Amino acid sequence: MKMLSVTLPEFCSEERFREVARRCLAQKIGPDEVLFVSGETASLFDALPEGESAAIPMPRRFHELASDLLCHAAPDRFALLYRLLWRIHHGERHLLDRAADPDVIRASRYAKAVQKDVYRMHAFVRFSERQVDGKPMFVAWFEPQHRVLERAAPFFVDRFTNMDWIIATPFATAIWKNRSLAFAPPGPRPATGGDPVLDDFWTTFYRVTFNPARLRVNAMLAQMPKKHWATMPETRLVPSLVQTAGTRAEAMIEAVPQLPPAYALALERRSFAPQELAPADELAAVRREAEACTRCPLYGPATQLVFGEGPADASIMFVGEQPGDQEDLAGRPFVGPAGQVFDRALATAGIVRKEAYVTGAVKHFKFEPRGKRRIHRTPGRTEVVSCRHWLDRELATVRPKLVVALGATAAFSLAGRPVAVTKERGAIRQLGDRAMLVTLHPSYILRLTDADAAARAYDELVSDLKLAKRWLNGQSRSEAPQFLQAS
Repeated sequence: MKMLSVTLPEFCSEERFREVARRCLAQKIGPDEVLFVSGETASLFDALPEGESAAIPMPRRFHELASDLLCHAAPDRFALLYRLLWRIHHGERHLLDRAADPDVIRASRYAKAVQKDVYRMHAFVRFSERQVDGKPMFVAWFEPQHRVLERAAPFFVDRFTNMDWIIATPFATAIWKNRSLAFAPPGPRPATGGDPVLDDFWTTFYRVTFNPARLRVNAMLAQMPKKHWATMPETRLVPSLVQTAGTRAEAMIEAVPQLPPAYALALERRSFAPQELAPADELAAVRREAEACTRCPLYGPATQLVFGEGPADASIMFVGEQPGDQEDLAGRPFVGPAGQVFDRALATAGIVRKEAYVTGAVKHFKFEPRGKRRIHRTPGRTEVVSCRHWLDRELATVRPKLVVALGATAAFSLAGRPVAVTKERGAIRQLGDRAMLVTLHPSYILRLTDADAAARAYDELVSDLKLAKRWLNGQSRSEAPQFLQAS
């Protein structure tokens, strides 16, 4: 069988490879009939015959794979790419989806190696300032395993646009000068001796950000191979930092936790403020004070404070847990899915919402970000206790005859002790100088996956609300056992 030889440059562009591959495919030259040679001189084998290349489409995933593989240093990279392309155009359209195929495995391994090399170049290049023609020029030397300089250079252009720099590698040299990027043949490694200012910056930054509690030596060496240490001034600190990591980690565990600066300052100011409650004559005034609250860290990530709403002389007050996502955005309590269940239950029980005062035990939304979503998190004891100040102010202003605690968090805030809602619901008890009823939170019903269980829970909520309605009408006030508070 006559072997055809095709010479491609060491760093072959995608356009050049596509042109050659299409000509080979158009002339039906199989992978075993062509030998790809790296270099600039003609080979001893036959040259690729002239002819028109067919407009053969290439899958997008193949384009992405070719972009990586053409940077790899392996001598079989061209042959591997052409073999994959040949198979795709001869009946194996979904070849790249077959993760267990030997050719796909090899190509994926090459691609990952190139991507890791680009990442390391972005992370480990260190510049030193030099004077070239009387002007400052920042130079760096890096030794990648593959031909990734062209792939990595745009990163440095974006971040160091306003300075002239040179990055030399054993494969090529990138030159950014006068806002123009050019590539040149490989140059000699710059003389040793770094920039004292930049070296001090890197060593200080590394020392400050080094976390001894998360030290994993093998993982560190895998991500930061020793072959790159010579050009990284901060690595001179690694031996001593590793040696003292255990002692420093123990000291971190024993140290007193530090509060965020803004929260610590607010806490310090509050510690010197008068602790007695100021007269609360108007809800509007209390709300204005609460909007500046920094009693717990929840005020930071939340959109806004969600204060209670309703008549200042309401005979019944409903206390929920905290705002949800929609309440946080709207600035009003119970307007989300749980609010819809709450409104429906109120209507069924014959209670008019606009005649009641509705609020929460915690006024800021506590959540955990997951992508674009904000997932509700239950407030902790410290947050509930901190926010009890504002609930007390609301209670002192509205002076309701009956307080309804919706769920365990509200019951804990009002009673000062943990409350088992399912055991203590359904009865109105005396709490100090006011009556209190514990019932289910509407969101509890929404979380039930069993339809029958959800229906029963909803009926229990409505039953409790009807009890509150009867009590307010004077039908059940004789049944008000003492609701014991925690000491």
